[in-house]
Amino acid sequence: MRLALVHDWLNQLGGAENVLEAMAGLYPDAPIYTSMYAPDRMPDVYRSWDIRVTWMDRLPGIHRYQQPYFPLYPRAFGALDLSDYDVILSNKSGFCHGVMSGDALHICYCLAPTRYVWQFDAYAARERITAGMAAIIRPVISQLRRWDYEAAQRVDYFVAISSDIQQRIAHFYNSESTIIYPPVDTQRYQPNATHEDYFLVVSRLIPYKRIDLAVRACTELDLPLVVAGDGRDRSRLEAIAGPTVKFLGRVPDADLPDLLARCRAFLFPGMEDFGIAPVEAQAAGRPVIAFRGGGALDTVIEGTTGVFFEHQTVADLKDVLQEFDAEAFETADCVENAKLFDAAVFHRKLAAFIEARYDEQRASHRRG
Repeated sequence: MRLALVHDWLNQLGGAENVLEAMAGLYPDAPIYTSMYAPDRMPDVYRSWDIRVTWMDRLPGIHRYQQPYFPLYPRAFGALDLSDYDVILSNKSGFCHGVMSGDALHICYCLAPTRYVWQFDAYAARERITAGMAAIIRPVISQLRRWDYEAAQRVDYFVAISSDIQQRIAHFYNSESTIIYPPVDTQRYQPNATHEDYFLVVSRLIPYKRIDLAVRACTELDLPLVVAGDGRDRSRLEAIAGPTVKFLGRVPDADLPDLLARCRAFLFPGMEDFGIAPVEAQAAGRPVIAFRGGGALDTVIEGTTGVFFEHQTVADLKDVLQEFDAEAFETADCVENAKLFDAAVFHRKLAAFIEARYDEQRASHRRG
């Protein structure tokens, strides 16, 4: 089976790249097609991969500033003809599902239908795009939406990362999908025999993560909060924080397991497509307090491994924090739930899904 991987861009690390690394481990001989690749901004292991870029890789400044080039991605991926492969596995949050597949089996692992195309108003508010600039961009967004939908119709099978994404695939693309959760390295986390009296946030400090809710709620309730992570929103968050809130900045990966295992509970106030951090907290044996939405609905068992607050408001989070009892949650329950999202489960389920669909296609061709 000749398989090709397709990824949107390779100039930054995030959840999409975690998934790609797992896919590359599963299919080490597969070439990786992407719009552009900045080797100096990516881990050294990427240099051992067979990475093939489009003409966009030569555009000025694209390795650092990719956003201005968004209208060009459909053209770049649409020009990629991968029909000589047996299977195409695209890892998509942007436009990489738009490659030409011909008779090849195209399976799209959908991290999200392109957010700034289908949820532009929310994206514009999150990125603080002015009303004037939004008015200029909207006609382009309309064109991208038409292209994105048409490209989605060429995909043979969608795989969604969560129930929320499954619903969006159905709504925006009018397509069915199968849920296979992203890989989480749960093995590196171990419960601690004792816990300390602090709530914990681990996140990039950017507006849509809504860390401000945790900072304000803990400040007003005089509760200890530790914030691990950095980002452009840090100065604003520090300005609204009281003396019980401590900012650690970026914490080395090696220190995260202990930090998670010792917290009273993990706070997850944003709405994410999936959200790896709550799974990591549960793998470390700790319960989660999360906003009721997005991927947390798949990863947190209410009353067993955590609790939800209903609305993204300080008042709602405060109500939950005041009633929260960490002793009501069993460490073993948290750890067992986290195992459902382990990387080994991802590998097994994705490989089985691809093999089954490929066998079905070959059987269909033989009957034809």
